[in-house]
Amino acid sequence: MKWLYILLNLGSFSLPFLYSFNKNMRFIKHFKHVVISTLATGILFLIWDIWFTRIGVWGFNDMYYLGFTLFNMPIEEWLFFFCIPYACLFSHYAIQYYKPTWIVPLPLTKLLTIGLIILTISLVLFNLDKLYTSVNSMVLTVVLIIGLRFNTRALQRFYISFLFILIPFFIVNGVLTGCFINQEVVWYNNFENLGIRLFTIPIEDMGYAFSLLFINILLLEHLKSS
Repeated sequence: MKWLYILLNLGSFSLPFLYSFNKNMRFIKHFKHVVISTLATGILFLIWDIWFTRIGVWGFNDMYYLGFTLFNMPIEEWLFFFCIPYACLFSHYAIQYYKPTWIVPLPLTKLLTIGLIILTISLVLFNLDKLYTSVNSMVLTVVLIIGLRFNTRALQRFYISFLFILIPFFIVNGVLTGCFINQEVVWYNNFENLGIRLFTIPIEDMGYAFSLLFINILLLEHLKSS
């Protein structure tokens, strides 16, 4: 099914985009800032993506994309870094708008973040031979340190919204990694990761998603306040 990857992108994007015009929340008013944050973050992750695709850490099944590629990656993969973050940013701010009291207490946020930093540093040190595990953990370490140092308020809210974002994450990423279909859309070289899967999803993808989305939030918060 050549249309599968593009449909996952557009399906993830379309409903949040339509609800962005809701007269109460009016998330669409941040559209310019969202575009800037997703483009800036997307460039960083696309460089990482191109590198890992080139050296075979992961790759793409041509059964499931339209056939147009750039730097050996389907156009759908490029769209991923706008469509998915947009949907997740909308979800984050919708929770913040409708449930403003849903926030992790500051002491617990600091304790949780320090614990995660210790874990990610350990993953780097003990898995230097696994590129996806080590690079992903390194990036997440830096992101957590930046959040702890410069915007703990964003962390307090994101820990809550990330739990909700994990629901569509498991659906979309599950399909991409082979759930419900004959072959995966995105394949992974298991020599470069821990080999631990949540259903069909490499466990590293959770850290990857956290870094991708939280960098977007940090940039968006900065743009909104400037």
